[in-house]
Amino acid sequence: MSRLFQRLRSARALVPAAIIAASLTATPGSAQQTLQPGPPPGAPETPFVDPDRAYLFAHMTKARYGVLHYSVSLDGLHWKRLNSGAPVSRVYHGHASIAQGVDGRYFLVGNNSDDDRLIRFWVSTDLIRWTPYATYQPDLAHIPGLTNAQQRIGAPKLFFDKASRQFLLTWHTPTVPGSKEDPESYWTSQRTVYVVSEDLRRFASAPRRLFDWNMATIDTVIQPREDGEGYCAIVKDERYPSYAWTTGKTIRISCAASLLGPYPLPGPPLSPNFREAPTIIRAPNNREWLLYYEQYAGTSYGLSKGRSLEGPWYQVSGNTGQPDWDRYAMPTDVRHGSMIQISRRQYDAVLKAFPMTD
Repeated sequence: MSRLFQRLRSARALVPAAIIAASLTATPGSAQQTLQPGPPPGAPETPFVDPDRAYLFAHMTKARYGVLHYSVSLDGLHWKRLNSGAPVSRVYHGHASIAQGVDGRYFLVGNNSDDDRLIRFWVSTDLIRWTPYATYQPDLAHIPGLTNAQQRIGAPKLFFDKASRQFLLTWHTPTVPGSKEDPESYWTSQRTVYVVSEDLRRFASAPRRLFDWNMATIDTVIQPREDGEGYCAIVKDERYPSYAWTTGKTIRISCAASLLGPYPLPGPPLSPNFREAPTIIRAPNNREWLLYYEQYAGTSYGLSKGRSLEGPWYQVSGNTGQPDWDRYAMPTDVRHGSMIQISRRQYDAVLKAFPMTD
């Protein structure tokens, strides 16, 4: 036995240390696995900052629901409130969603409330001054596959598709009236619908359902895949969580080859339960996605990072009150909105118009 042990030990000594280390980090089913550069998990991080890029977060606050506020970031992780916490527009109302059109102008969508029969658009050339642009009244009574649709328009969202040079407008509409006795039936009946338009003034067809699943969804946003091969719909699964439906009230993703699908059933949750209002940006290093979502109502914002839109994803620690633990920081009481990438020159101009508060 001792001779056999000695021979095995001698053979192990001939194996290079790098091969042994690689075998320890190999994942099941992989033929090869290379070590990833960078600090070990949990080590302090210095976020990358691109000198030519920054980020704008257009959002509401817990105290001023539906009113437009701005926060900005240079690294996509640490956000600062602008304009000393005051609103940046007196004309806008809604769940801020911004899309940049083919001509470089920015378009903002909103409505006065879910009862508002109109979806309203504003336009800006500089993200500083917003002016009314157009209104659209969807026909909710004739949506295919959505019988008994209620006159409710929830959280309109705007996406501009560069490939087709048209806007995709989405929102959620229920088929069951709300009631104090059974509020969740109202939310479980929510479905995401859409229309497309080249200019947000003319809409070629009536609204249609974006997904054919029998599952409640709200707060849908669209993001092209990083490889250019299709699109991903980021949704809030609006069923109430239970042992029978563990994914309820979480953020999930479904990816398809074309803008209008068909989208398969979404994957596993990317957030804890009771999260909504997702918004996503590409990190400054162009290597990962930063997906933010609200723990409602106005409690805090969470963050998940993903190598690609289809994963893997993990949740990041932030806003804990322990600076050594935090990897991101958000202003207090921020609520629903959308994040977009801007240039450093735009960042400087917005900062000049709406000075940052400490």
